[in-house]
Amino acid sequence: MPLLNRSLRRLAVTASALTLGACATVGPNFRSPDAPKGAAASGYAMAGDPVATGVRLAPETRAAGPWWQAFGSPELDAAVRQALAASPTVAEANANLAKAQAQLAATRGAQAPQVDASGSAQRERINTQAFGFTGFPSPTISLYSIGANVSYDLDLFGGKKRATEADQARVDRAAQEADAAYLTLTGDVALQAMRIAGLRGQIAAVQDIVAADRQNIEMIRKAQALGGEARSALAVGVGQLAEDEALLPPLQRNLDAARHQMALLAGKSPAEWTAPDFDLTKLNGSVVVPVSLPSELVRRRPDILAAEAELHAATAEIGVAIANQYPSISLSANLTQDAIKPEKLFNSASSGWSLLAGVTAPIFHGGTLKAERKVAEAEARAALARYQQTVLRAFVQVSDVLSALGTDQAAIESLTRANAAADAGLRDSTAAYRLGGGTLLQVVQSQRDQSRARRALVEVQGNRYEDLVQLYAVTAADWRTGS
Repeated sequence: MPLLNRSLRRLAVTASALTLGACATVGPNFRSPDAPKGAAASGYAMAGDPVATGVRLAPETRAAGPWWQAFGSPELDAAVRQALAASPTVAEANANLAKAQAQLAATRGAQAPQVDASGSAQRERINTQAFGFTGFPSPTISLYSIGANVSYDLDLFGGKKRATEADQARVDRAAQEADAAYLTLTGDVALQAMRIAGLRGQIAAVQDIVAADRQNIEMIRKAQALGGEARSALAVGVGQLAEDEALLPPLQRNLDAARHQMALLAGKSPAEWTAPDFDLTKLNGSVVVPVSLPSELVRRRPDILAAEAELHAATAEIGVAIANQYPSISLSANLTQDAIKPEKLFNSASSGWSLLAGVTAPIFHGGTLKAERKVAEAEARAALARYQQTVLRAFVQVSDVLSALGTDQAAIESLTRANAAADAGLRDSTAAYRLGGGTLLQVVQSQRDQSRARRALVEVQGNRYEDLVQLYAVTAADWRTGS
């Protein structure tokens, strides 16, 4: 046994020493695509786009802590953390990352010397007649064997190194995709929370309108009893009540769908988890989103970084395809101990060994190797195009959200003025009616105008919160810090 151990150590040392003979690595070296320059690097807005308030553009920006906490909602924070803990989407992304890491470890392991041990024991009857020995008995013997083999591919042209580089890039891509899944999930949960809050606010506003309609009908009936209103006024009031009540079912349907969607994001069924009752009035209305410039966004947004990693892997695969067109040299060493008796298995006289250097050079493969290189080069061009498209899509998404925030702000300002005018109109019509200078229908109409203006304002406020959430998501404003 000591003899075998010493021999195995010599084989391993010899193979390890061969690894020092590193040679050239063929194929292009990857370089990250250039960040946007010039006008493309200074902002996102197209000429004529509305200016968004509540946004801070800077070369390098960071949000303090988990981004959704900027809205000041403990319920939202709890819902997001529930989703992160139980979401199958995040679990799948993490499993894909683990798979990529394991594949990288396997590829790296294949670059090292490969050492295998073998052993056998067999019982054999030798047929002496087959060798022309007549009159000799055919003995039955036992044969014992133990040995080891060490092999190593010199990787003369770096094909294995490029394969490892490609797998490392795939690990990077999987890591970015896991980050993107995290970002998408947290953004979707926050978006549904804002929809729930906005829809609840709209439902409350419509319920106020319905309540006002019923009060108006009661006022009309009382006025008619005193002979102060025509019969047609009651018909108008009843019709308005029915029309406004019809607004509630669609809003409730959308609210139910948002709540159910949040349960899905939380990794639960609607029957086992109830979404919180988010309230617009309890959300921080002075949120300022830190937005990085385009040159920084391409170095932070997970889907862009994943596309860059995919481009890196495709570039490395060109080197693998080129290396396959060149010769390869492999070295191997083998040691065996053979004996017919177990006690003599480890004697020096039972030793046998061999050393082998093998060369394999492609000569004719029907154009396969050249075609595989062209495939790799085409895939790299396609990966570059996908990367460029991902960057452009990201910039457009940011532009869309910034424009939406600008229109939200304009709508809020207009509707705030409309609400003030509706309040004043109601006060004037009520005062005129009490003084005998106006009609009850004018009061009714003023109440309706006021209620509808309030509902419209609630709706656009909800839209603004949704757009703020989307802005955090599309700009990846340090969303994973402190999570």
